[in-house]
Amino acid sequence: MTNRLLRTPPIIGALLASMTLAACGYNQTEPVTHGENESVNVQAGNLVYQVQISRALNPEAVDDSQYLEAVDPAEARLSADDEWFGVWVRVENTTDTPHESTDEFKVKDAAGNEYEPIPIGDVNPFKYAPRLVEQKSGNGQPIQPDPDSASGSGPIQGSLVLFKVPHTIYQNSPAELEITPTEGGEASVVELDL
Repeated sequence: MTNRLLRTPPIIGALLASMTLAACGYNQTEPVTHGENESVNVQAGNLVYQVQISRALNPEAVDDSQYLEAVDPAEARLSADDEWFGVWVRVENTTDTPHESTDEFKVKDAAGNEYEPIPIGDVNPFKYAPRLVEQKSGNGQPIQPDPDSASGSGPIQGSLVLFKVPHTIYQNSPAELEITPTEGGEASVVELDL
């Protein structure tokens, strides 16, 4: 019995490699507008958005209480059935012209319930606020938040979009963040890790 090495012919190896890359999303011609998890960059209009992290916030914890600084007083109280839920977002401009980031976010659970962001005052350095995101080759930062800011230089490297949600959101999972482009049109979606 001879001992033979099995070899894959080069043409078959190249074909298998290209199919693997295509399956991983490297052969895309259309921008991604639906992220099946938080690590996926989604195109919403002219900008690319990524959810850095999402999680419940505990107002009694020192670090979380700082995220909740300057919450709109009309919204500051939680009922026994509600909790604070933070979504940290990063925005990138990969085009040759500046574009305004969106201010239209919404969390939607599998039962169809929708939750709008809670306003946060400007004194909170972690809050998300729409702004002009410079072009990639410009003098400004093509990324929001600015890497030199509190929200951009911290471990999360994203700006906080704050929601008040009921505890039942976990029973009604999955929940998604909808991002409506500044230019209007269909929202892009990222499934949140609840």
